[in-house]
Amino acid sequence: MSDPTPGADVCARYRVVHETRYAYQSTVSLSQQYLHMTPRSFAFQATESHLIWLDPPVSDSQEGIDYFGNHTRHVALTQPHDSLLVHAESTVALRPRPGLAQIAGTLPWESVRDMMGKEKSAATLEACRYLYTSPHVTVFPELEAYARHSYTPGRPQLDAALDLTQRIFDDFEFDSKATEISTPLEQVLRNRRGVCQDFAQLMIGCLRSIGLPARYMSGYILTHPPAGKPRLVGADASHAWVSVFCPVLGWVDFDPTNRCLVQHEHITLGWGRDFSDVTPMRGIVLGGGMQTLAVEVTVTPLPLPGEA
Repeated sequence: MSDPTPGADVCARYRVVHETRYAYQSTVSLSQQYLHMTPRSFAFQATESHLIWLDPPVSDSQEGIDYFGNHTRHVALTQPHDSLLVHAESTVALRPRPGLAQIAGTLPWESVRDMMGKEKSAATLEACRYLYTSPHVTVFPELEAYARHSYTPGRPQLDAALDLTQRIFDDFEFDSKATEISTPLEQVLRNRRGVCQDFAQLMIGCLRSIGLPARYMSGYILTHPPAGKPRLVGADASHAWVSVFCPVLGWVDFDPTNRCLVQHEHITLGWGRDFSDVTPMRGIVLGGGMQTLAVEVTVTPLPLPGEA
C-alpha cells in the first residue's frame, strides 16, 4: 500500500503541538539533543506539514533517518542558557486501517511463528528485527505463561492479539507513579500497574516470548474532554502502543492502554524495538545542575478535505 496523499481516502486530520520545556538550576553552556519528533509518513498516515524550533536558537541542526526508518534531528546549542523550549508542530492526515471484520480469521498464530524461521520475503525478514529481546523488553517464563492464556492452540493470530490487548487493560491499572523508564517488565507484571509505555512493552514481551514479532509504536492519541467542556490546550500527552506483524495484512496496531484495535485517533511519530529506539528527545548538557521538565501536547482535529 502506497503512502496516502492529502484527500485520498482520508478519514481524519490532526494538528499536533508538542512542547518540551527544561528549566535549569544553573547555566548550560552546551546542549546537544537527538529528536524523534517528526511524524512518520506510511501506509495509514501522511505528514502534511511539520516544523521544529527551539529557544534559544540552535547553532547547528542535522536531519536524518535512523535504522528503523524514522525521521530524526540532531541539534546543538552553544549559546549559554538557563532554560530550553523545544516546539514541534505538525499536521497529519490518516487513512482507514483494518477493522475488526478485516482482522478476523487470520492464520493460526503457530503458523506465523513458524514462518519467521522459514519465509525469506522482504516483509518477513524486516519483521524479524522485532523478534528478539531489546534494552527494555526481556522475555521470561512468567511472561510466556501470561501470553499463553490468549494464544491457545490453533487460535487465529490477530484474534489472540486482540484478546491479549483486552486482558492487559482488564488486569493492569494505569498508575503514573508506579514505574519509571528503567522499571523492568518483571516488576510491571508482578505489580500489575504502570503507564502506556509499560503496557506496550509488556505486550511486546508477551509476543516475543512465543516467537512472534512486535514493534513499539510512539506517538499521540486524541483525547476526549468531558461532555460540555472545551478541549484544553496542553492537556494531551505522548502515547505508546503495539504493532503486530501479520503476513496477510502487514502490521496491525493494538493499544492495550485503551483496550482497542487502533483506528483513526492515533498519530504515529515512529517505531522501534522498544521505548529506547524512539525516545522523543534525549541528549547531553554541559552545566545546568538540577533541572525541571514540563511536557505539553495538544491534539486538535481538523476538517477533512472538502469540509468547511
